[in-house]
Formats: sequence, C-alpha cells, structure tokens
Amino acid sequence: MNALPKHLVVFLKVPRLGTVKTRLARDIGHVPACAFYRTLTATILNRFETDKRWQRWIAITPDHEMLPRQLCRGTWNIISQGRGNIGARMNRVMQCLPPGPVAIIGSDIPGIMPQHISNAFKRLGNDDAVFGPATDGGYWLVGLKRRPVIPEIFNNVRWSSEHALADTLANFKHGQRIALLEELEDVDNGPAFQRWRNSQQL
Repeated sequence: MNALPKHLVVFLKVPRLGTVKTRLARDIGHVPACAFYRTLTATILNRFETDKRWQRWIAITPDHEMLPRQLCRGTWNIISQGRGNIGARMNRVMQCLPPGPVAIIGSDIPGIMPQHISNAFKRLGNDDAVFGPATDGGYWLVGLKRRPVIPEIFNNVRWSSEHALADTLANFKHGQRIALLEELEDVDNGPAFQRWRNSQQL
C-alpha cells in the first residue's frame, strides 16, 4: 500500500497595498511593507515550487482573488482560506484537503527552508502534531497527522499575541504527541525588518 501524500500549504494574503503587513507598515510605511511582502512571498514560493516530496497548496485570502502571475507559476494548487479568524481558516483547510499529513506555513518567515518542511513531515510519522515556534510566541508552522481524527486545536487562541502557541498547545488532549521544531523569526515590525536586512536572508 502506497504512503499517503504529504500536503504543504502556504497561507498568504494577496499582496495589496494597505492590506498586508500592517503592523510592519506602522514602522516602515505601507509601500515598503507591501514591497517586502511581495518579495518574501515570491521567494518562499520559489523555494518549494519544484519539490516533489509533497503536494503543494496555496491558501489565499481574500477568497477568489487572483495572485500576481509572477508569484504563482502554475505548479501550485490554489484554494481559498474562507471566512473567520486565522484559527477557523486553518481548521477549514485541515478538514478539506485530501487524506495525508498536512503542514501549514505562513509566508512571512524568511528563514523557512525545505529541510524544515522535511523535518516536520518526518516528525508526523510518529507524532500527532508538529509546531515551528516563532520568536514572538506564535508559530511559523503547524502540522497534523490527521489520522485517525483531526483534532480541534484552534479554538480560544489569542491570535497575534505572545500566547498563540501556548493557547494552541493547551487544546491538545492528554496522550497526544506533539513535536517542536527550531524557533524562527517572523518579520512583523521595524526591528525584525532591520534584523532581516542585516542578515540578508533573501
């Protein structure tokens, strides 16, 4: 019997001026923040678009919007995130994809590399869930085995706060196995943006 396919999902917003990286924009301005987001999104998608180890999905918001052609070259399956907060939207994607483990990542973590995704799916061989912690208390990756059931882990989470990861972990039942990957930084404010520029990660 063949192993179930692995599903990598990139959550992203269609890059429109004034609607993306709004917290970063308060520090550096909307035009530079949007330009950064477009560049980072293109870089993340390019890193993974030819990797045949997993099925590749883009979950976009707003629903039914079109991505700029330079961001998506036709090798990705595109789905809508749907309505609700980020937890409701991630849960919807976890529920709707074909069978197999799922890893969801954001599009604002410059340090994400294919090896991180490979490690996440390896951990899902034995564990029920895997997280990539972010330096701000959130997480840059969440992965679920989804067998035998998909756990409800995104309820009552204080999103966009330092409590997001801890709140999510608190939703797991006793005995469920959770793995943690290395900590990475998302770029959500001016100091993080300056650190990214200094590191020249892109």
